[in-house]
Amino acid sequence: MAGTTTVVTLLLVPVLVFFLWHMTASSIPPVPSNLRNKRIILLIAHPDDESMFFSPTLQALTHPSLQNHLKILCMSTGDSEGLGETRRKEIEAAAVTLGVRRREDVFVLNDDRFKDGMNETWRPEEIVRVLASAFAPHLNATLPANTTTTTTASSEPPSSDKEKEKDRRKSKSQKHSKSASSSATPPPAAQNMPAGPRATIDVLITFDAQGISSHPNHIALYHGAKQFIQSIMKGHSGYACPVALYTLPTVNMARKYSFILDAVPTLLGGIYGSVFGGSKKQTIASSEAKQDTAAERTVFVNDIPRYWKAREAMVSGHKSQMVWFRWGWISLGRYMVVNDLRSERVVAS
Repeated sequence: MAGTTTVVTLLLVPVLVFFLWHMTASSIPPVPSNLRNKRIILLIAHPDDESMFFSPTLQALTHPSLQNHLKILCMSTGDSEGLGETRRKEIEAAAVTLGVRRREDVFVLNDDRFKDGMNETWRPEEIVRVLASAFAPHLNATLPANTTTTTTASSEPPSSDKEKEKDRRKSKSQKHSKSASSSATPPPAAQNMPAGPRATIDVLITFDAQGISSHPNHIALYHGAKQFIQSIMKGHSGYACPVALYTLPTVNMARKYSFILDAVPTLLGGIYGSVFGGSKKQTIASSEAKQDTAAERTVFVNDIPRYWKAREAMVSGHKSQMVWFRWGWISLGRYMVVNDLRSERVVAS
């Protein structure tokens, strides 16, 4: 009798897990309006970060119904083992598998400032410089002079094509205006610029302050992204920030390898935050540091087909990285199926 019970239990466990998986993925609220029809940048450190950590986010936000244009900016080629060019091609293929429109929307930098490695230090100021050059060129004049020698990037950072075209047209218009009326006094430059903070993207997504795996390259991206938003908002107190910053929170080891089972505590945490978050924020209003982490949460859960697509992105896309322990990650890692992005609050200075 006991043996029969054990067999029945073993047969029922997988059924219950798959039922829980289906119910959880089906019960996720729709994507909020602030993540629809947006220009989105996923900022990562190495090729394969997009598949191992951000697959639920990528597949959700690239759905055609949302009308987003999502691009990936990878700050290194992951060349610590001499496979930089191979890994650059791999991330392009994997990103398209996960929903990115085309390979050209994946930008991989090959820069001496951002070498891959656990012992490599990336300065947040240099990350700010890259982000500013790509998405807020007007900030360049306010940044300190760059004295670091860099190599040529394997792809140019993803500045907005529409913004480039707009700048070209604006430049031609200004030249024509000057030649047509050379005696006219041009208005001050400030009058030609829109008031308030501005950027050519709407959403920036990256790691949190712990970097998921405590990788220093991941952690540097968080600080660089936050400083970039602060640079945009500097001197613009009272304005809404034009770029929403979302981070992927680090969880403890048990949750990290609990696969779809982590959807339950993630959803419960979200419910708790939505119910008690308001009073908590009032309690900690005097602490700016705590305000920055009192964040809105958006949860994405891969259903079974999307999970298999995420596996395919790793197994077929990132073949060079599929060593033994990564099979464990794609089979048990919660980030393969669950992402709970948190909106970081950045206070203008």
